[in-house]
Amino acid sequence: MSTALDAGAIAQAIVAAHGLRFGAITSAPPSAPNFSSDDPVYRGAKRACSALGFIEIDAECLAHAWRAQTQRLSGFDATLWPDAPEDFGMRPFPPTARDDAFPPCPERLGLYAVLPDAQWVGRMARAGVPTVQLRFKSADTAAVEREVQAAVEAVQGTGALLFINDHWQVAIAAGAYGIHLGQEDLDELLPEDLARLRDSGLRLGVSTHGYAEMVRADKVSPSYIAMGAVYPTTLKKMATAPQGVARLGAYARLLRGYPQVGIGGIDAVRLPEVLATGVGSIAVVRALVAAEAPEATAAQWMAAIDAAGN
Repeated sequence: MSTALDAGAIAQAIVAAHGLRFGAITSAPPSAPNFSSDDPVYRGAKRACSALGFIEIDAECLAHAWRAQTQRLSGFDATLWPDAPEDFGMRPFPPTARDDAFPPCPERLGLYAVLPDAQWVGRMARAGVPTVQLRFKSADTAAVEREVQAAVEAVQGTGALLFINDHWQVAIAAGAYGIHLGQEDLDELLPEDLARLRDSGLRLGVSTHGYAEMVRADKVSPSYIAMGAVYPTTLKKMATAPQGVARLGAYARLLRGYPQVGIGGIDAVRLPEVLATGVGSIAVVRALVAAEAPEATAAQWMAAIDAAGN
């Protein structure tokens, strides 16, 4: 590439280098609708990332990372997909070395079962599932408190790590191992809420659905980051399209300082290719609850995950 970088040539070079991996929408990248810089690497990269199917906020995030990478390396290289935290404006890695980091959790959380009530939490914990999450949906505050407390009691003596979805105040009071929050829940926390949660000693996991949300999650230095949905799922309406294993692998390289959880539409057939991306944990919802023999199914999944980690 000549020193006089051309945005159009940069866009074509990036799509040519990564189109097969990520799946280009068109052979000629269209112009992105919004640009925040005149830098040719930024503009070319944003056009390319839009053509590769990344949504606006992620294409913008990637475009700035391409520009930062080019400046850091003193040259543009279309083959080098950005995966250095500093190019995304993240603070120094590993996150556990930061003063505001949440308490660490195991790098490999293994099979991560997302479960609807305390009974299921106890059942899967006794089956040896290493990480469990209570995702109990109710507007009844008293019912939530009872279910969270029951879940905490259900994992005692099993060795399972219990995360509570959403209900962080109740989780603190009940003495859970950790809390899991979505992006909206994280955004709703006031600075004093975040400080209270951090000071409680609970581990924090955060859901992400692309580069912009990963950068947002990193700002609070959580204990782990979940990435998805990897495949189509009917469990909940997703604002973003399925990420696929190519993106998951790129995310895993960027977030290699964090314990990582892949989630969304993962089944036994897809499990090997998800594990091959390097994520250390696989979250499942229906795979266990809907199984004819949940304990046996859990054992099969755990064996496959353990084998991939060795």
